[in-house]
Amino acid sequence: MMAMSMDYLLPRSFSSPPRVFSYRSSSKGCCSQGHNPIQQCCLWSSECWKKRGLECHSNSLIRLKLSRSVPSDRWKHVKASSGQSLEPESEACTMMKEWEPLRSALNAFYRFSRPHTVIGTALSIISVSLLAVENLADISLPFFTGLFQALISALFMNIYIVGLNQLSDIEIDKVNKPTLPLASGEYSFRTASVIVSVFAVLSFSIGWMVGSWPLFCALFISFLLGTAYSINLPFFRWKRYAIVAALCILAVRAVIVQLAFFLHMQTFIFGRKAIFSKPLIFATAFMTFFSVVIALFKDIPDIEGDRIFGIRSFSVRLGQKPVFWACVCLLEFAYAVGVVVGATSAHFWSKLVTVTSHAILASVLWNNARSVNLTNKSDITNFYMFIWKLFYAEYLLIPLIR
Repeated sequence: MMAMSMDYLLPRSFSSPPRVFSYRSSSKGCCSQGHNPIQQCCLWSSECWKKRGLECHSNSLIRLKLSRSVPSDRWKHVKASSGQSLEPESEACTMMKEWEPLRSALNAFYRFSRPHTVIGTALSIISVSLLAVENLADISLPFFTGLFQALISALFMNIYIVGLNQLSDIEIDKVNKPTLPLASGEYSFRTASVIVSVFAVLSFSIGWMVGSWPLFCALFISFLLGTAYSINLPFFRWKRYAIVAALCILAVRAVIVQLAFFLHMQTFIFGRKAIFSKPLIFATAFMTFFSVVIALFKDIPDIEGDRIFGIRSFSVRLGQKPVFWACVCLLEFAYAVGVVVGATSAHFWSKLVTVTSHAILASVLWNNARSVNLTNKSDITNFYMFIWKLFYAEYLLIPLIR
């Protein structure tokens, strides 16, 4: 039947220049059943990406059938409706397969780096650095240089800390977070160890070369607390103890990030005296509440694995529901403080933005909390990620506190 159809399409002699014929596809999508072999495939559509292996195989069969039914001197006249031959389809499929290992490697590293913590670290450093700006003239090359130095070294240290935590929690993560590269088997223990070691060395190297003592101290203390929190050695692995674990997170997220990176900009970059301003004090106090909430809430979705492996988190000891509502109430109290502090601002624009924004965030938090099903792990995990979004939003507001 194919041979007969091709004979009609390609007569043995032409009295006039040949015209290109094509059939309409019987269904939409280049990978659907009934797709005519002469019709051009949309190689770059999402459907073809998903079915590229089958598509490449199909294209090979199409060319094989056409080669049997069409004389070789006429093959050049058989074209798709767009005027292109079918040959580039195989090349595109091959190219996609060649890039697949790189895409998979980048995806694994993305999950290994725990991107929600990376974003939180970056936003916090940018926000706190802006607190040191007193006028527009401060937004200069030295400011951006100091900000870049702080960002890169802190993000490298962040990857070391979250990576070490995964190295220490492989068996727990197989229960709680099976999609992480170590838990899923995408990374070997040796591969992950090399990654965290390299990022720790790079972080310290940058901090040392910059020569800023506030920056280096921030990296060093974060390294010590992050290591003591996770590593499974005598007297360490502090994450087993709920209060100590919460204090580690609070010390880094609430105190070190606010004070050390502010001092890096204030004293090292701008060469000014260390002054603890109202916005800095507010940022430290507000992030104390947020850090406690993150420390408590992160264990709620992980209660199953923590209970199996003897991690005595507050969620394991008290239950998910009491810890959940304690976290919500702590955040609501923090937002109330934000409204009060904003209302005392001497600048109308600051008062308007901070009071309104904190009130709106408090309302959104409460409405979202009421809709969470505490028996559904997916619901709890999504709400935990929502708390991180509130964390990001607060760092956008902190520079506006005046």
